[in-house]
Amino acid sequence: MSATREVLTWFRGYLERHPAVALETVGGQFLLGMRTVRFLLIDIVTGRLPFRECIQQAAFMASAAVLPTIFVALPIGVTLSIQFGLLAGQVGATSLAGAASGLAVIRQGAPMVAALLMASAVGSAICADLGSRKIREELDAMEIMGLSVIRRLVVPRFAAAIVIGVSLTGVVCFVGFVAGYVFNVFAQGGAPGSFVVTFASFATVGDMVLTMIKAVVYGAIVAVVACHKGLTTKGGPAGVANSVNSTVVSSILLLMIVNVLFTQLFMMLFPRQGL
Repeated sequence: MSATREVLTWFRGYLERHPAVALETVGGQFLLGMRTVRFLLIDIVTGRLPFRECIQQAAFMASAAVLPTIFVALPIGVTLSIQFGLLAGQVGATSLAGAASGLAVIRQGAPMVAALLMASAVGSAICADLGSRKIREELDAMEIMGLSVIRRLVVPRFAAAIVIGVSLTGVVCFVGFVAGYVFNVFAQGGAPGSFVVTFASFATVGDMVLTMIKAVVYGAIVAVVACHKGLTTKGGPAGVANSVNSTVVSSILLLMIVNVLFTQLFMMLFPRQGL
């Protein structure tokens, strides 16, 4: 009986520690996201949005993520060019290598690379900043003085993350396409005109629109997750480190899930033949 009781106690504690906490975290992030969007729209309409703070946060995020994003985009573009070039050669359709690699960069590579770099570089910085303020009780002091933490700290970071996410996605699209083009032409012996023409034939405005929508959503997800983890930090400096680690892992996992949903929904609503 004692062993059974011990197992039941452990199982009950496991449910409280993991699934229940996970549901509470998801609910808290959803509520924080809704409140942030509401305050953002209200502040834009009423002219109370702190543009200087938004610009400062955007500049900081750009300085932290632009160079790593470019360095990651280069091998991504080359790798896609290699893989699709080999596949196109095996099926005797080398002229389609440009369309395949270019569409792969725009549809999947660019938004995901930008989002992952945002989660690792920007999300961790946001969480560390807010987490440090939390353990120093600065956030509690702001609330006591009647200042909204969400309005003063979360909204500017949320807006800046969306702007930088879209900008980084555009950078990855350009760098990835150029890298694939250069490698295909100079290393694989492809025809420059064929690469560009096939890409222009199959790529549509809808692909770029979907990519930009993904960039906006991914930037918002990174900002909300990082801010929520930072605002709920506890346990001193060690708690800040745990929150930063949790931010990166949670953001990447959530981004992967949302990317699958986006891709499947787009394929269902806009089915296409071939490429």
